[in-house]
Amino acid sequence: MKKLRVAVIGCGSIARFRHLVEYEANPNVEIVAVCDIIPERAEEMAEQYSAEAFTDYQDLLEQSKPDVVSVCLPNHLHAPVSIAALEAGAHVLCEKPMATSYEEGQAMITAAKENDRKLMIGHNQRFVASHQKAKELIATGELGKIYSFKTTFGHGGPEGWSIDGKESWFFRKDEAFIGAMGDLGVHKADVVRYVLGEEITEVSAMVETNAKEGTDVDDNAICLLKSESGIIGTLTASWAYNTNEDNSTVIYGEKAVLRLEDDPKYSLIANYTDGSTVKYELGQIQSNEAGGQTTTHVIDHFIESIIEGREPLISGDEGLQSLNIILGALESSQTGQLVKIKN
Repeated sequence: MKKLRVAVIGCGSIARFRHLVEYEANPNVEIVAVCDIIPERAEEMAEQYSAEAFTDYQDLLEQSKPDVVSVCLPNHLHAPVSIAALEAGAHVLCEKPMATSYEEGQAMITAAKENDRKLMIGHNQRFVASHQKAKELIATGELGKIYSFKTTFGHGGPEGWSIDGKESWFFRKDEAFIGAMGDLGVHKADVVRYVLGEEITEVSAMVETNAKEGTDVDDNAICLLKSESGIIGTLTASWAYNTNEDNSTVIYGEKAVLRLEDDPKYSLIANYTDGSTVKYELGQIQSNEAGGQTTTHVIDHFIESIIEGREPLISGDEGLQSLNIILGALESSQTGQLVKIKN
């Protein structure tokens, strides 16, 4: 089989530590082009992966004619660059959050359909083994009726991860649009939908900027969520957890409580109402901390979806549903009202 020609647009940390590394490890692809507005970054990655360097994504699309494009750019560029790549005939893997508005997300989905290309959003937490196991246990009735949940994603902020540190676009509202809610909260919104197997229908939230100086994007948020069957729970996203990262989810059911990524050794612990406990060692969750750079499985799944001609697990429609929860939370915080989610 002829290898798929891959281009990565944006050569910051997410491209360097996840996309490029995982594309290189996939035997069905060849990295042919990289792009960054900072020439030195593009040239560095081009040399490392024997690819061609560009500083203009439109030049890359016209000249390299890639089969596959990863969009690893600031949030405000996700939609326009993804749409341009789709219209150029490439399948697109876009980092989360997929867009800065419902309308932008819809435009991306439309472009994918009109050009018969795959669009996938990089919600890597769907591939975490504990999340997949919890989904299975809930779907098979192991927990009985689900009552409630709490899910959290917090760390000290993107300055420790972004290639630009404290000068990162993450802290500039015109480029980021949203802060911790877009960086972390949208991951947990997607996880809740995936694990419960239900859509979220209502959200109420407090979204604040109180931990980072010199920025107007959110860095602390607590949301109340309600699902279509009446499950209620909380979602927390924070850049103020300055000692240890928290990436946990707890699900409260009729027959058991599931604790996901809440223990240093066991990625899933099931505490049953009959007093029994089952502990699962399912591997380490992907993290930004040292030793956490295990594969996300995102790239392999995306390439497999293209080769086999099937819809990826996190399609544009799925990405938009998760984004809608975050957009609803922002609206709720601004208006002080409960918001019904577009589904």
